[in-house]
Amino acid sequence: MSRIERRRLMALALLTVLPVPGRAAGPRVIPVVAKKFAFVPDQIHVSVGEEVVLELSAPEVLMGFSAPELGLRQDIVPGRVTRLPFTPQKAGQFVFSCDVFCGSGHEGMDGVIVVVAAAA
Repeated sequence: MSRIERRRLMALALLTVLPVPGRAAGPRVIPVVAKKFAFVPDQIHVSVGEEVVLELSAPEVLMGFSAPELGLRQDIVPGRVTRLPFTPQKAGQFVFSCDVFCGSGHEGMDGVIVVVAAAA
């Protein structure tokens, strides 16, 4: 490969990874770890209309993520990252919990998604 071809290839590679002004960066990714017997974080703050992806993981045992008022439900398999996309449509505080029994202490495993009105 010639030097000119290498430079063209490098320029093309840079164009595919650099952000383009005016183009949305995509959804906000929020990592959430489900471990005995807590979610980390246990409070998630988002805005109405904001595209969000929760990246759910569980280091120990099978867990569940359930936020029924937002229509969210997902199993969390140990050793895997599970992506759960959503876009909240209303402001408020919405409880989420583990809905797969994971041992004594499971009943207190919950958190809250706080959705605020988008700034004008």
